[in-house]
Amino acid sequence: MSRIGWYGLGSMGLSMATNLQRHLASKTAMNLIYSNRTMTRGDPLKVLGATPETKFENLVAQCGIIFTMVSNDSVLQHLISSAIGSGHSLREKIFVDCSTVHPETVGLTVAKLREKQASFLAAPVFGGNPIAVDGKLVFAIGGPQKATQLVKPLIQNVMGRKVIDCGEDATKASLLKIAGNIVTVNMMEAVGEAQVFAEKTGLGMGPMEELISEAFGPVAGGYSKRLTTGAYAPPLESRPGFGVSLAIKDANHAFAMAQENRVELPGLQVARENMLAARDYAGECLDSSSMYGVLRQKAGLEFWNEKSRKGGS
Repeated sequence: MSRIGWYGLGSMGLSMATNLQRHLASKTAMNLIYSNRTMTRGDPLKVLGATPETKFENLVAQCGIIFTMVSNDSVLQHLISSAIGSGHSLREKIFVDCSTVHPETVGLTVAKLREKQASFLAAPVFGGNPIAVDGKLVFAIGGPQKATQLVKPLIQNVMGRKVIDCGEDATKASLLKIAGNIVTVNMMEAVGEAQVFAEKTGLGMGPMEELISEAFGPVAGGYSKRLTTGAYAPPLESRPGFGVSLAIKDANHAFAMAQENRVELPGLQVARENMLAARDYAGECLDSSSMYGVLRQKAGLEFWNEKSRKGGS
């Protein structure tokens, strides 16, 4: 097995890399090599036997398969440019990006790496941090089939419960992720609206959450728990499960694609406006579900509920 590298240790990336390192250790394979802008984020991986590497270029030189999980398109572009400009041979290396990036970024990355005889797989994920911890994410994957077949065993039943194969065109996996995010953000908006309705009418959030979980599944139930536990506005010293700015970025990708194809997304528009309003009011340390706080304000309630950071202080 080729040496495996990982760059990007946010709340999702660290959980995914942890499951991958445990898998490699169970197979007595070579330990994961990891890198990150803040290297101390990788300390839990180091405890499990993974090897730190401060320079991404050196990580690439040592690995045949390189996973990335980063916050936006510009970070991915910078990493790929660094790898290409390092002088190390990239021949037959496989780059696997699990981030949410624009299909145009994917297409440009594929072309740049192909010139260096390297492969690129777009492998964005569906699911929040608790699902990543459990290794139950859903992956979309697109790119050369030979590379896909080599990488799938590192994903299936390791980091994810399902891999949706989008074929040879890596941009299709990116498109699927963007389309899926339309559902995700609209669902969070709908759950937030229902819970504010339940609170204001006297129904109560408990019965509402039970119904959401039982009738609409564990994903919707998980979104409800982000609200009722106050995770939509966590303590300032903590990391949100999925930051509001990342969700806004993902929504913007969807709007860009929709405009190009003359598609209207009115539900997503409402949700994005509420996320923007939440960030303007309470800052960056908010979860993507923080539109709930704005919905509370519109109903005459405080932005904060009793479990959120201000409500609990």
